[in-house]
Amino acid sequence: MQIKKLSLKNFRNYEEEEFSFSPGLNILFGKNAQGKTNCAEAVFYLCTGSSLRIRHDRQLIRAGADRARISALASNRYGDVSIEADIGENAREIRVNGTKIAKNADLLGNVNSVFFSPGELRLIQDGPDERRRFLNLSISQLSRGYYTALLRYNKILEQRNALLKNRDVSLVLETLPVWDEQLCLYAARVVCARADFTARLAPLAAEAHAYLTDGAERLSLGMDRVYEGDEAEVCARLQREMSGAYEKDLRLGFTTVGPHRDDMRISIGELDAKGYASQGQARTAALALKLAELEIFRERAGEYPVLILDDVMSELDLPRRKKLVSRLQGVQTIVTCTHAERVLYGRDCNKIRIAGGKIVK
Repeated sequence: MQIKKLSLKNFRNYEEEEFSFSPGLNILFGKNAQGKTNCAEAVFYLCTGSSLRIRHDRQLIRAGADRARISALASNRYGDVSIEADIGENAREIRVNGTKIAKNADLLGNVNSVFFSPGELRLIQDGPDERRRFLNLSISQLSRGYYTALLRYNKILEQRNALLKNRDVSLVLETLPVWDEQLCLYAARVVCARADFTARLAPLAAEAHAYLTDGAERLSLGMDRVYEGDEAEVCARLQREMSGAYEKDLRLGFTTVGPHRDDMRISIGELDAKGYASQGQARTAALALKLAELEIFRERAGEYPVLILDDVMSELDLPRRKKLVSRLQGVQTIVTCTHAERVLYGRDCNKIRIAGGKIVK
């Protein structure tokens, strides 16, 4: 997969600009706060329909404008694909090959992407929400069914939690089993997909981590809860656990059982990375997870996704920078940095200098 051309209009600090990307290494360089990350963000948005940096799309619109437009000509193993997003203050419209899509699930999988920035240290250092976010985003790009199941699970979960706050306890106890039957159906799909993804991610991440550290440290990961059996068996188990937690749920006012409470364990050696990893260890572990993610996309989608490395090179020492660049043969990579020479190391690349939201020829 690759992005060939990217057009931005009234997006972030860009008035109007067009980028041409090569199939290999692309370097967006320039001083800080010039728009390099904004360009990378636009690529990710067209791949996933969301941004990792903001909650509301209106924040993507250039100051003084009422709409933003981003579009790309991309390619995957089936041929060329065009993706366009018109973003207004209160609504947006996304088109794939000229056809308006009705739901975000129809966007996923056209062009996959993996995004890595210094902020991805949260994946290692912060709470379970960050690791669930990582799993959800990765699996959703590979499986529209997972994305749909996750949306429905979260919607029913929200309704169940609202019910738990009702003071009519008899009504709540009478109604909960109805909600649980639907909730656990989607929960089982989410749980099984995460288990399958993590089982493949673990050895790939361990290998990538060993490569980056010259075997000095061992990375291991897995889900903190193991649900045995197929979807039907997992669904039945979750229903039993939820019914057994009614008293606790009523007391607390929210659902205490389900995949929204699960976590992915990440260890370096024998120690939990969340509590014991240094900044350097956390950075290397997060990068290893992203490299492993690349390989899973290649295996399951039949080709590598677009890799976006936002301001990562300055955070790595020279040996790790060289190892990373050498690892990315055959992967379209978009790198943002202040100095292009930090990532070249003899590689042919497409260098694009950005200043003030414009390409400097």
